[in-house]
Amino acid sequence: MMSLTNNRFRPALLSAAIAAAASASMGAFAQEQDEALEEVVVTGIRSSIVDSVSAKRNSDVVAEVVDAGDLASLPDSSIADALTRLPGVTAVRTGGQASGLNIRGMDGGFVFASLNGREQVTTGGSRAIEFDQYPSELISQATVYKSPKASLIEGGVAGTVELKTANPLDNAQDHTFHVSTRGMINDRGNEIDDADKIGHRFTASYQGKFADDTLGVALGYARLYQPSASSQFVGFQYNGSGVVDGESVAVSEGFEAQVRGGEETRDGFMGAIQWEPNENLSVQGDVFHSKFDSENYARGFRVKTLQNGTLSNETVNNGAVTGATVSGDGSGSFAVFNINDNDSRYTEVLSGGINVTWNQGPLTLSSDISYSEADGEFVNGGTRAILYNDASNPSSGRAPETIHYLLNGLNPGSFTADQSYTDLNTIALTEVGMWPYINNNELNAYKFDMKYELDMGFVSSVEAGVRYSEREFSAQRQQAGYGSEFGGHPTELPIQLTADMVDVTSFGGELSGYPDFLAIDFDDAVALVNAANAAAGRDPFEATSNWGNNWTMIQSGKVNEDVLAAYFQANIESELFGVSVTGNMGVRVVDTEQYSTGLFQLGDGLGTPIADERGVINSDYIVTRVGQEYTDYLPSANLNFHLTDHDQLRFALAKVMSRPPIDKLKSGGGSWFDDGATEDRFNVWGNTSPLLDPMYANQLDISYEHYFEETEGAIVAAFFYKDIESLVTDITIDPFDFAAAGIDIPERNPRTGNPSINGQYQTAYNNEDAGYIRGIELAYTQTFEFLPGIWSGLGLTTSYSYTESEIDAETGLSGESITIPMPGLSKNVFNTTVFYDYDSFSTRVSARYRDSYVGQQLAVDSQLAFFDSETVVDYQASYQLENGVEIVFQVNNLTDEPNKTYFGNEAQTGTIQYFGRQYFLGANYTF
Repeated sequence: MMSLTNNRFRPALLSAAIAAAASASMGAFAQEQDEALEEVVVTGIRSSIVDSVSAKRNSDVVAEVVDAGDLASLPDSSIADALTRLPGVTAVRTGGQASGLNIRGMDGGFVFASLNGREQVTTGGSRAIEFDQYPSELISQATVYKSPKASLIEGGVAGTVELKTANPLDNAQDHTFHVSTRGMINDRGNEIDDADKIGHRFTASYQGKFADDTLGVALGYARLYQPSASSQFVGFQYNGSGVVDGESVAVSEGFEAQVRGGEETRDGFMGAIQWEPNENLSVQGDVFHSKFDSENYARGFRVKTLQNGTLSNETVNNGAVTGATVSGDGSGSFAVFNINDNDSRYTEVLSGGINVTWNQGPLTLSSDISYSEADGEFVNGGTRAILYNDASNPSSGRAPETIHYLLNGLNPGSFTADQSYTDLNTIALTEVGMWPYINNNELNAYKFDMKYELDMGFVSSVEAGVRYSEREFSAQRQQAGYGSEFGGHPTELPIQLTADMVDVTSFGGELSGYPDFLAIDFDDAVALVNAANAAAGRDPFEATSNWGNNWTMIQSGKVNEDVLAAYFQANIESELFGVSVTGNMGVRVVDTEQYSTGLFQLGDGLGTPIADERGVINSDYIVTRVGQEYTDYLPSANLNFHLTDHDQLRFALAKVMSRPPIDKLKSGGGSWFDDGATEDRFNVWGNTSPLLDPMYANQLDISYEHYFEETEGAIVAAFFYKDIESLVTDITIDPFDFAAAGIDIPERNPRTGNPSINGQYQTAYNNEDAGYIRGIELAYTQTFEFLPGIWSGLGLTTSYSYTESEIDAETGLSGESITIPMPGLSKNVFNTTVFYDYDSFSTRVSARYRDSYVGQQLAVDSQLAFFDSETVVDYQASYQLENGVEIVFQVNNLTDEPNKTYFGNEAQTGTIQYFGRQYFLGANYTF
């Protein structure tokens, strides 16, 4: 993409160079000017940063920009890494890499994303975009809109991220080929048995112009293969209780110690064709496809239900047990599990569309048809093995066991055991299962826009448009397997393991010294199960079908969302009290129809007979279809006062909205009866509702921007305020009037025959008593051409953000009810990049710091926890050879920064996960 900055960079020097070249009698002078021009040519990292500053300067809204300038110019593994260097933008690291984004303290559910102006659907069960799905090499520009305008698609209370791929007719050259390759090493690969530590990246792209620059073609392919290797300790929530020295104390559900390994493969492709036969007509079609396979395993120990063991030698911190000797006789639910989990995920994104733009004089008409689809599959399978007196004879019973543990705050604690968990004579396979979660998102959208240029002073042009979209989200949760976790299944008995299907494995790194465990081959475990089922003449799906677990049905369902939006926008270009003013004012009207089809559980054969895909009949459920329609009016105004040629003052006001997480809109629910003496309570769980409204906010933005005259760069100071009108919250209403809500419940409990009465209803609702989020953002970017000699290649870009909110919530995961801040909000965020470009050498070091925040810790179940503050440092250097080859060296996570979480206080350890450093070495070649 041609840069605005490149068009205006150093016109005096450029003119001098042209004049010198035209004068043969001034050859020496021309040579001097050519050398001077070479020293200030904007390339590499500096080029991207300078172009980004220029794009921000010319934006008609409050925005931050990452401008690659061309395909394959950004060095990051995904566009998520590049975006986290922008003011007010932070990342949630998944597997050590940036994936989800927080903007101004709000998590990914409040972030809207589009590609080439088209809404993007997600591979997960929510609306939060997984930005690591998008290779940075295929993105030419990414913009974070912090203030909206009427012409932008609605959906981002936190902000809107607009990704763009290349427009080939904007390419400076007639034909450009680019190839790059990198080898990669993860320095923790040696700590994990059978984990690979070698990976690679490869990129190839082409842009070409034909037929007298009326036809353009762009193609790009990016491949990423990287091993994943990490060690982690995870503490669970404090949902148990006990007594120590006569005082009541909270006891953790347990903990796990795991080694994690695997491989991640992402293949991305983009293509675009652009046809402009004349100055009035432009036709462009583009497609983007990304397939991301993450094949990961987690192996080690899971210690469950500590409170059901016998505790002694307890260590207590702030009313919670953080260490003890725990013993069990094998008869209860305290156990040490040898676990081998398959945590693989397979995701795929397809997006494309056709745009036709026609202009004649002051009128421009544009139509766009687009399609976006995302598929995600979480395998969620694994094995469980526990200790028996005799593994060959399950009737011998489970063996007694004793462990000793002591947490160590934000560092791994100690864990020892009095038994061996690698002896095949005592370790038996109790459960083999797969619980896959599969979802699909599809969106069809149709858009028509009109713009008319005016010559009437205050308003320079008006825009209007209409957009219609149809979205369908479907989710399916399944279950199939053998046995039960604690080995108590009546017919599917524990199975003795064989030596050829296991490996004795040791912990490495920070978890060195923990007991050894067995790495169990999952395919061999399935073969054992098949043999056991065949010997018993048993259908493997009969006892453990989907219908045997009602949570699989409640997590399945379909959501449809049809949206019709129209907008009117007046663009401003005028003067006010002698000051030039630009910007826009407008309103967007959005009509939404949402409905969901799901299953509501009545229980014990009281529903409608339904057959699953295997023909198993179940009569516990009825099919529900529930929804609503609503209309929103979203006004917005952006005014930019050009105080001087280098100073701007921006004001922005708007009402914004974010729709609820799409999986929260599912209808239906699970149920259970509380058996009573004469009357039985009927209860419903599920925490979803298709009647949820969007989350709304009224927001104000004020920013001052000073752009340097002698060098490239700017100083920016911004203030923002968001008055959040509503948030989606889980709630339990007890008792709940089901009849008043139009929900028919069984007249009697089929188990007891007693009349049923209203019990509790676990659902989701809009909390209209939310609150504010406000903050400041300071940013400074400058290139130091004025420094002497080689120092003129230095540059700096840095930002600081402070965010606070009165929005809070309550959680009891630490053993007592405590107040927690809004998830995703870090009060202090600091980003800085020092870069250097001179002659053929380019380098940068980037550091991203964020304060502690509350987020989802993924353990056996998703749990809210406090994430400790973190600083992530990346480094890159490159050297351009005379033959056009550029040598590149990179290090991601230079200081091997771990994830660390805790409950309530730091003594209550949550997750401690080490990801390792990633080293890249390779080459780029453009011709």
